[in-house]
Amino acid sequence: MLPALYVAKTGLSAQDTNLTTISNNLANVSTTGFKRDRAEFQDLLYQTHRQPGAASTQNSELPSGLQTGTGVRIVGTQKNFSAGGLQATGQPLDMAINGRGFFQIQQPDGTTSYTRDGTFHLDANGRIVNANGFALEPAIVVPANAQTFTVGRDGTVSISVAGNPATQVIGNIQTADFINPAGLQAIGGNLFLETAASSAPQVGTPGLAGLGTLLQNSLETSNVSTVEEMDNMITTQRAYEMNAKVIKAADGMLSNLTQKL
Repeated sequence: MLPALYVAKTGLSAQDTNLTTISNNLANVSTTGFKRDRAEFQDLLYQTHRQPGAASTQNSELPSGLQTGTGVRIVGTQKNFSAGGLQATGQPLDMAINGRGFFQIQQPDGTTSYTRDGTFHLDANGRIVNANGFALEPAIVVPANAQTFTVGRDGTVSISVAGNPATQVIGNIQTADFINPAGLQAIGGNLFLETAASSAPQVGTPGLAGLGTLLQNSLETSNVSTVEEMDNMITTQRAYEMNAKVIKAADGMLSNLTQKL
């Protein structure tokens, strides 16, 4: 088989994965707090036929040598954690982080996951939960007789009840940050899990130690740029077509060789 066939095949596979990444970004353009992915390419091993710098004569060396590549692969996807836009919703339980940090969400198995999606609700017990019913950490319970619900920029949660105009603090929302957020593991549902690559979470008060402040009645939109993704999609399509043409050309060369034998 011509080496060009295999090389082009790796190109098709890599561009297919790249297109899958782009399509996932576009599919989540309206997902609250979504962070776009970027596929990372890496060339494969090289076949060295003449070593660069090898002696060509007793007193001279090869200036470049002869090496042929064996293709390309996708080695990873990089999450872009740049901030999305802030959208006012008018809903008291909607919250956005203006800056670094993640909300902490308790999973059904007791582990903690992390999210930038501040779409919260109240369950039957008055707990603040996400759309899947998983509780916000630290747990905050809103009494049934609460008339107002206020979240400060530092995460202080206060309410007022009927017959008592004074506000009562019922809890404090803490956020978490990571040295390498791109190392978090995405598990769906707008949630991430800690990994060895992300480092341990650094939990603190919003607005302190580099953590962003909280904005009530707002949500963070996706950071996907449709214009940029469409441009990437066109580039990927062209690259895929070129690799397909290489396969067609190599197949034609093999056919001509077979006919002559």
